[in-house]
Amino acid sequence: MNELERRYRRLLRAYPVDYRRERGDEIVGTYLDLAVPERRWPSLADANDLLRGGLRQRLRASGATDLLPGVRIAGLLALTTAAFLAGFWATVERNGPNPEWGVPSFGPFVSVGVIAWFAWLAPALLMLVAPGRATRVAVTVAVLATAVVPVVGGLAGAPRPPLYVLAPQLALGVLALAVGDRLPLLARALPGVAALTGVGTALALVGPGSYWGWYGWTAEQLLPATGTVLLVVAFLLAIGLGMRRDERGGWATVVLLTPIGLLNLHILAGAVDGLASGAPRPTYPTMVAAAIAVALLGPALLPAAVALRRRLRVRPAASCPTCGAHR
Repeated sequence: MNELERRYRRLLRAYPVDYRRERGDEIVGTYLDLAVPERRWPSLADANDLLRGGLRQRLRASGATDLLPGVRIAGLLALTTAAFLAGFWATVERNGPNPEWGVPSFGPFVSVGVIAWFAWLAPALLMLVAPGRATRVAVTVAVLATAVVPVVGGLAGAPRPPLYVLAPQLALGVLALAVGDRLPLLARALPGVAALTGVGTALALVGPGSYWGWYGWTAEQLLPATGTVLLVVAFLLAIGLGMRRDERGGWATVVLLTPIGLLNLHILAGAVDGLASGAPRPTYPTMVAAAIAVALLGPALLPAAVALRRRLRVRPAASCPTCGAHR
């Protein structure tokens, strides 16, 4: 066994044991036949193909074949939600403070958050005309822009949005990378419509020249409301598809629980602080602890749900091939 074959077999561990035992030699042999003689490492395309194939086989063995399609549905809902928030906050950012007030700002805008919000409008528009790779690249740029906002704010000495505003946007963005390529026109239009809805909502709530400072109560009201709407939509989708024995909606709901939890961070942290001391607003340490808990527990629910699905999977009883009697 040469080094290339040994590395292909390491990647083959992504597959279930029974599948590797039955077809492992055939799979590795195919990749070795196609590899150029001087190659020592599997190509990125081969590694990605093996890992994705292994994941599909493990999900099939667990009876969770609808998981990946469900993640794609969750990606569309996440991008739609992120676009709505971006449209809302981009409109809010335009109402910067009057220079005569001496209040810190980022040029004519409230904060450096405007960098992220305008970056998020690009994938919302691209989704309609160029779904697929172009949209995912734009989502990646928007995620990176959101992540660097605190850094830019520190370097420029300018205000930034609160971290509890940026955290759910990051979670939604990471999930939005899973949005599907081949969607009907109505589905592709959802992020763009959501962005325009966010703009309209902000215009309806704040008049020209109004200054909202450091986002203030708007974030505390808007984020939980958005999280609640997202949860209701996902739940109704799960029920509707479940009535047709389609589990995609259920998996989408499980995947969306992390960003939904981050959107409701004020409520979760407020419940803890309220029970502990009757505080009217959650304290910063409680907010941080709640965010860490959601970030850890949310993703852990997915493998737990897959394991539960596998345990509850109904296996047909074996029958005699001659008389048909159950063994």
